Amino acid sequence: MKSLIPLLVSLLLSGFSLAQTVPLRRPLPIIDVHVHAMRVNPGFAIEMCPWFLRDMPGGDPNQQMRAFLNTECVDPLQPAKSDKEMQTAVLETMRRLNMTIIAYGDPQILRQWKKEAPDRVIAGIGVSSPNDMSVKAFSDSLSSGFYQVMGEVAPQYSGLSPSDPSLDAYFAVAEKLNIPVGIHMGTGGNGMANISQAKYRASLGRPFLLEDVLARHPKLKIWVMHAGYPMIDEMIALMGANAYVYVDLAGFIWSYPQAEIHAYLKRLVQAGFGKRILYGTDFMIWPKLFETSLSVIENADYLSFDQKRDILFNNAVRFFRLDASKFK
Repeated sequence: MKSLIPLLVSLLLSGFSLAQTVPLRRPLPIIDVHVHAMRVNPGFAIEMCPWFLRDMPGGDPNQQMRAFLNTECVDPLQPAKSDKEMQTAVLETMRRLNMTIIAYGDPQILRQWKKEAPDRVIAGIGVSSPNDMSVKAFSDSLSSGFYQVMGEVAPQYSGLSPSDPSLDAYFAVAEKLNIPVGIHMGTGGNGMANISQAKYRASLGRPFLLEDVLARHPKLKIWVMHAGYPMIDEMIALMGANAYVYVDLAGFIWSYPQAEIHAYLKRLVQAGFGKRILYGTDFMIWPKLFETSLSVIENADYLSFDQKRDILFNNAVRFFRLDASKFK
């Protein structure tokens, strides 16, 4: 037994030396195409249970609207309490998960994130109605080089169709400058028209409303945010007719019942569009929302490893014309 001790010590020391010289592998890269860089509003900074719309409350128009952000779960997501806390959490998560984000929102917050993580933040700027900014101001913003994406475009909340003529000049600018466009389509959440967006219309989230935009701008690259949920038949038909339309999974991936999320995602894959699905969170104020959303893809037993990598990374590289070698 004593003769084995020197050998064991030698093996332990050599193993320690090897561990010291072999670098740890970074996690496989992830691209989140739907992140909101927003100021933390203390009035909105509340706990939230993922998949909170699994039991949507009923109500009465003559009574106070019931809260729909359910907090009755074992481990609700905690909000960031300040802009600094949010930035620290986002930057740490991006580094830990080897994640790059496509973000849009408050210009100052966005520029600060970009300054702190220039290789991990791709900036976007959106126009949802002509009241947001002039066409010239929009063109100048994109031409500056800071913004590389047009998004989030959400005319539905203003009671407008994405094919409304008032938006056409903005899409023309994006087409001319070869800028990808992310357009909000589908649901806006439970009771949106009653709670805060009186002009919101569910019918204006129909994927077919994009057909005129695509016809007028044949070189425009569009991805449909929220995958047009819940209008799966229209979404599949639109993607079938237009070879360059992609979708992201943002928003509904952490708000609707998990069985519903998986049914919708599985249908898109079954229809043959696994190469045109983008991972996105619709990230807002809950730092752990990244991991929560990722778990849906990682635990999808109907997806192969290659299909998961397509959704989490490869498809975004292709759609946004990125250099994959820079993410390894």
